[in-house]
Amino acid sequence: MLDTVLYTPDVVNAPGNISSGIRLARDTLRDLARRPVRHEREQLLESIQRRDQEQEADYLTKHDWLSEEPFPKLQPSYGEVAREYGLKDARIADPTTLILIDEADRLRMASLEQVRAIFDASEVGIVLIGMPGLEKRLARYAQFYSRIGFVHEFRPLGTTEIRRLLAQRWTPAGVNLPEQPWAEEAIATIIRVTGGNFRLLHRLLTQMERILEINSLRGVTKEAVDAARESLVIGQA
Repeated sequence: MLDTVLYTPDVVNAPGNISSGIRLARDTLRDLARRPVRHEREQLLESIQRRDQEQEADYLTKHDWLSEEPFPKLQPSYGEVAREYGLKDARIADPTTLILIDEADRLRMASLEQVRAIFDASEVGIVLIGMPGLEKRLARYAQFYSRIGFVHEFRPLGTTEIRRLLAQRWTPAGVNLPEQPWAEEAIATIIRVTGGNFRLLHRLLTQMERILEINSLRGVTKEAVDAARESLVIGQA
């Protein structure tokens, strides 16, 4: 079940923008939760509409519609089903249980207060993701900081963790790389170049896909990794 929202504030942000941006993301999530009910409703209403049309056509061609009683309404009726599914749709609550706010360093005091208001007004967890130093900055705002449950520092990935990610065929969303096994030299170069930096790993794998596509290569090699590193201008490894 989808229950988590990811929100990234604009560089220049105001409390109203924070509120509307998060509300839009939560509305989108709720809309996704409602789609199965709406799809089921549309299919059922279409079948009822076809049933009623077939009954009407049969009555008009096979019966004396001037002298006979009007044809009976079939159950359930179109209106009854529409009302029933309207109530089902309305009963689907906001499924959001967690809000992830990336680039939280951008939030100023007023915007942080808006985030606090959202937290206080609902039973939704909030995770702030930012660069080192964010905790010290938040500590200056006692009312906000008192609501923080814990702080977790993400450290660089170790060699074993990167190898595990690659062995599990992890790639950034939308990136397609040749299936493993990759050349050992290529894997070692990826580990050396990224130094365990997950964001850099994300960028490097994305650029590797472009390099392979441009050069019509079918396998991941050390040369392809080096070419991707040079095009990203991330320095010598």
